[in-house]
Amino acid sequence: MSVLLHRVRPYGEGEPVDVLIEDGIITRIEADVDAPSAEVVDGGGAVLLPGFVDLHTHVREPGREDTETIETGSAAAARGGYTAIFAMANTSPVADSVVVTDHVWRRGREVGLVDIHPVGAVTVGLKGAALAEMGTMHAGDAGVRLFSDDGHCVADPLLMRRALEYAAGLGVVIAQHAEEPRLTENAVAHEGPTAARLGLTGWPRSAEEAIVARDAILARDAGARVHICHASTAGTVQLLDWAKKQGIAITAEVTPHHLFLDDSRLETYDAVNRVNPPLREASDVAALREALASGVVDCVATDHAPHAEQDKCCEFSQARPGMLGLETALSVVVASMVETGLLDWRGVARVMSERPAEIVGLTDQGRPIAVGEPGTVTVVDPDTRWTVAAEELASLSANTPFDALELPAVVTTTVLRGRVTHRRTTSEVS
Repeated sequence: MSVLLHRVRPYGEGEPVDVLIEDGIITRIEADVDAPSAEVVDGGGAVLLPGFVDLHTHVREPGREDTETIETGSAAAARGGYTAIFAMANTSPVADSVVVTDHVWRRGREVGLVDIHPVGAVTVGLKGAALAEMGTMHAGDAGVRLFSDDGHCVADPLLMRRALEYAAGLGVVIAQHAEEPRLTENAVAHEGPTAARLGLTGWPRSAEEAIVARDAILARDAGARVHICHASTAGTVQLLDWAKKQGIAITAEVTPHHLFLDDSRLETYDAVNRVNPPLREASDVAALREALASGVVDCVATDHAPHAEQDKCCEFSQARPGMLGLETALSVVVASMVETGLLDWRGVARVMSERPAEIVGLTDQGRPIAVGEPGTVTVVDPDTRWTVAAEELASLSANTPFDALELPAVVTTTVLRGRVTHRRTTSEVS
């Protein structure tokens, strides 16, 4: 099996070259490669990046296959340029046992469009009362390496301390949904002037920041690694900077929507804009962008959260929180970070591929584009703009806040270990 990527520019640099992938490995990078038997992908001078890695995806299987499945989620990921995703544990049943985590892993291998790594729950049933069997899940076929109760905070400090201690022994990472629940009861929007004017219960920045500060200290004492899910405030950025300067093993992700949208979107009461943590103020967006550029925030993660129409087409306060993200992530990052001059294409590779792979210890993802490295790459047309159409996305759900919005950059081809998993046709770009 061989694929020839014709006229592509690794990291968007230099003149176009040909990249030949044979048996899953990059074997030649030259000005003109002759490979008659290879499947040819004409890049037309497009940017070539390592395949993207998403540390935060909800694929809903098992339990809510009406909103997303491993198959449709994998298709959405491949169309977005992703070659590996981490499937969160808030399924039904919860992924708190090796039975469920291994099932998700096997289904991902059966579909084969992206590498699906199940995220194990930290606590049984996501209830925050007793630790789940992290060691058993880590020892299973899936080799679970990331654990999270995402959707719920591990609020009990003693339980979180114990989880971090176990994680340190196993060499795995705890990903925390940073939300002090006593401060967010009935909260649906960022606590600020917009929420007050609209009559929506406010979610203070301190609810996130208090947990980030606490868990940084707990991780320090446990000698463990903690990862902060969907960082959303300027205060969180300051805390991350402080913790990293102390040598604490803390990392963090930011979502595309927190880089691009702010709470002014709530003026219409459209529940597609309800998300946890909520869309913040423009000053927070600016701080998150700067932090991602500087490395204080490590990576981009989508928090892809499909929901059925009835769960979004309702009163704002009753809607389920979450947005789609896989197919629009690259374009939103380009709009918010590349077009603003904060990142170049090397930077995009760092925050969407290399750094997330490093955080969870993936050795076959996020690798350099070089001879001898895995042929797991993404081809991006940086010059074409496209209009998002929710009904045309691969996801079973349509809850994207970017519907009808024109965005820059198109993922044209995704290759996983030398196999083309997505190839966009001309008709798919509007």
